[in-house]
Amino acid sequence: MPTITKLDFVGIPSQDPDRARAFYGETLGLRPDANSQYEFWAGETCLGIWEPERQGMRFAPQKNAHLALHVDDVAAARAELEASGVAFFGPTIDTGVCHMALFTDPDGNDLMLHGRYAPVG
Repeated sequence: MPTITKLDFVGIPSQDPDRARAFYGETLGLRPDANSQYEFWAGETCLGIWEPERQGMRFAPQKNAHLALHVDDVAAARAELEASGVAFFGPTIDTGVCHMALFTDPDGNDLMLHGRYAPVG
């Protein structure tokens, strides 16, 4: 069995990588990678924008596997993104341990703002 030690990156499928780059870099404010114009960092996780159709694959947005983007204050971050034109799906969810606000990027990939308020463990 292989020894997996970490997650190297998450692929973000796009039909318009320049639009996606603007969204992840400017709208979400993720840190751009110094070596690639289509990679951004959320903490220690790299998000790599790619075009499936350039690889001979059909484009399909990632659905039902929301990337949980950590923020300290979900309500404040949601309000800031809504002011930038990001549409959210329904009210912010309170699970009893965290808040989650669901939205998509311009290609329809599922994302969420996430903030855990209950102690871990």
